Amino acid sequence: MDRLADQCIAIIGCGTIGEAVLAGLLATGQIAPDQLLVTARREERAGELRERYGVRATTNNAEGARAADIAILSVKPQTAHQVLADPALCEALAGKLLISVAAGLRLSQLAKSLPETALIRAMPNTPCVIREGMTVVSPGPKATPDHLAAATAVFRSVGRCVTLEEKHLDAVTGLSGSGPAFACVIVESLADGGVMMGLPRAVATELAAQSVLGAAKLVLESGAHPAALKDNVTTPAGCTIAGLLTMEDGRIRSTLARTIQESTRVASHLGEEED
Repeated sequence: MDRLADQCIAIIGCGTIGEAVLAGLLATGQIAPDQLLVTARREERAGELRERYGVRATTNNAEGARAADIAILSVKPQTAHQVLADPALCEALAGKLLISVAAGLRLSQLAKSLPETALIRAMPNTPCVIREGMTVVSPGPKATPDHLAAATAVFRSVGRCVTLEEKHLDAVTGLSGSGPAFACVIVESLADGGVMMGLPRAVATELAAQSVLGAAKLVLESGAHPAALKDNVTTPAGCTIAGLLTMEDGRIRSTLARTIQESTRVASHLGEEED
């Protein structure tokens, strides 16, 4: 986090992910409100953010960029091209670092509008709002090791962060970007099974969610392969193997894998400019 000391950070388009990053940075206690500036389309939204977090807020993207050392482009990919069409914004970002979280918008596309700006793409996900997010960052050719360290520090304030080459980001979007939605379907389905067997809905949902959370933490913190952890609770002639075989009857592995494949395919087109 010391990489962000004395840096002014602007969040351009402070929606769900932007606000999560804003809250995460402030929660570290090492970033002061006066180091942060956010922009929003509506003055009402800017006012809400100003009052809630004590940060500077404006509806003028170029104004925010001019005041910043680091800017985070946190807009939907469908509107990113329109935002970057503002010459004043592009001029204000020259010589600075821009971190884009616009899914599908490639570094080469960003560079066309921002030829003098150091660029890093980032793909966070919605659990960032509870600081349990997963973010992958990919640096552009002008990004220095210090730029990459700063971007990593930003997203470690809201969860885990790793670096990959940009060629992997569509798959990252399909897996970890969309993954929380897929995981919620799994939690809901497990809870439905509990309800079918007589559990109250609220209890079944809590049991299912905590079981998935605990299993995920086991994978991350133990470093063991998921198959090994599965085998640890699969005793001969037990209930777990009976349930696992039922899952296999439903081709759950190939269904989930194909889910990521299809999500990745769609992600690869998100940054295309509409005619």
